[in-house]
Amino acid sequence: MTEEQEIFHRHIQRAGLKRTAQRDLILDVFLRTEEHMSSEDLYRLVQREDPAIGQTTVYRTLKLLTDAGLAREVRFGDGRARYEHNYKHPHHDHLICAECGKTVEFFSGELEALQDSIAARHGFAPTHHTLRMFGICAECQRQLGQRKREETAAEPRVRFASAPGTS
Repeated sequence: MTEEQEIFHRHIQRAGLKRTAQRDLILDVFLRTEEHMSSEDLYRLVQREDPAIGQTTVYRTLKLLTDAGLAREVRFGDGRARYEHNYKHPHHDHLICAECGKTVEFFSGELEALQDSIAARHGFAPTHHTLRMFGICAECQRQLGQRKREETAAEPRVRFASAPGTS
């Protein structure tokens, strides 16, 4: 049994709940992924292995995983809650593409030091923070650039002739 499974089983036992094969499968599928998943994304993955598991069971189990400290809810500005690994998963920040939704995790020691310095300057003792930087990923920039070139090429080129006697 993995450490994460032990933590989860202790948590559900303390909550007065029973260990079930469905909860174990949802935990296993969650632990095998590295993406930021919505409950719907996880539900689709779980359905491949056990079509009898309902979406409500997946949602409730994600809540248990979060309460147990194994998952963390993250929001990227599109109104959807997503979940990522939390246990033994180092702090990181996110770059989010405003076009396609691609998310990149990153860590910057320089950025962390700057944030600590700003907090100290203001006499602030931070407990946690999140940084979400929105922009356009390299792939979308290429696609947008290609569309712009295609639109420009499709625009009619109109030449205005000078009226006689004017230049």
